[in-house]
Amino acid sequence: MTTPISNFGTTPSDFSNANPPLVAASKNNFNKKATVNDTVKVLHLINGEHFSGAERVQDLLGLAMPQFGYEVGFACVKPDKFPSVRSSVDCEIFETKMTSKFDLWCARRVAKVATENNYRLIHAHTPRTLLIGQLAARKLGCPLVYHVHSPVGRDSDRGITNRLNQMMESWSLKKTDRLICVSNSLAGYMQELGHPASKITVVSNGVQAIDDLPVRDQPKDPWTIGTMALFRPRKGTEVLLEALAILKQEGVNVRLRAVGPFETPEYESDIMQKVAELGVGDMIDWMGFQTDVNEQLRAMDLFVLPSLYGEGLPMVVLEAMANAVPVVASRVEGIPEAVRDGVDGLIFEPADANDLASKLKSMIGDTKRWRTMSGSAVDRQRNELSDISMTRGVAAVYDQLLNRSK
Repeated sequence: MTTPISNFGTTPSDFSNANPPLVAASKNNFNKKATVNDTVKVLHLINGEHFSGAERVQDLLGLAMPQFGYEVGFACVKPDKFPSVRSSVDCEIFETKMTSKFDLWCARRVAKVATENNYRLIHAHTPRTLLIGQLAARKLGCPLVYHVHSPVGRDSDRGITNRLNQMMESWSLKKTDRLICVSNSLAGYMQELGHPASKITVVSNGVQAIDDLPVRDQPKDPWTIGTMALFRPRKGTEVLLEALAILKQEGVNVRLRAVGPFETPEYESDIMQKVAELGVGDMIDWMGFQTDVNEQLRAMDLFVLPSLYGEGLPMVVLEAMANAVPVVASRVEGIPEAVRDGVDGLIFEPADANDLASKLKSMIGDTKRWRTMSGSAVDRQRNELSDISMTRGVAAVYDQLLNRSK
């Protein structure tokens, strides 16, 4: 059964009421050696306001971890979308809301959750939750894992915000036991920032294979190109719109299916103004936020991810591959580690609308090439980029930190 979300308070008085003997006892529990027959509880500390790539990783780990002897719970510091749309409904979930970005009292609330519910390891997923997680882990004396989903220093077009988040992340990582990076490129980025390779483990993202995947009909005119994201500046939506205008000018008949919410109303307004300027509004179906990702992807003939920067290993790329949709994506971060250029899809240069339009034009109408890439994408996802391979890798990190015997 799902545990109802509990609010562990939002005021500093919570900390003065913490029970010291209870916390001390938990430290002794953390030092006990876990055996392979034990089920160990791990508290994933997450934001929770969105349900995009990182949240899908968290959700899948919650579903698959019991196979490897771990039980996942979630503590949300910005609870909003995640609690209501997740699939891992049997996992405990707690509201440990932060009242501001620097509400460090939240660490006490997280420590209280971990103590009262017998969690033995904390796994943080964002710079914000890492800051809270390292304070809570220090208080409890338990191991702390940090999941690096994307390069924080290249997360947005707001330079000062990027630098502040990177500084906060780097400071918190000094007290972190292990970093899990979702791609080799991201691991290299973290090493360049001075984080030791001995603390870094690469665990590629993965998604669930679709056993009953229906046989796809070959595309028919007009082809549907699709994109799916939390639309924000670094996702490169403007580049895709410019490529769409180029295809229209060249007489290539396509439609764009755009799935996902906008990060801000201001950015949505900017994009709609761009659509009007380019004269491509009649070619686009804006679908908004959708919970059935697979259904949306199956309505696409090609999936496009035109990111400019700031990607680790995008889950939506893997989900497209799982649904036999060839991917056309930019050469950014870990994307080429998943999509083999010319095999599972096509890679284009970031911010280059002409290159993107050329790659799309080379695929549209070539049904034989499309079918070959479609089959290759499915095989690669099932064999190398599954939810089970991802979960196995994360569980191995837990095993090492907890000195878990086999």
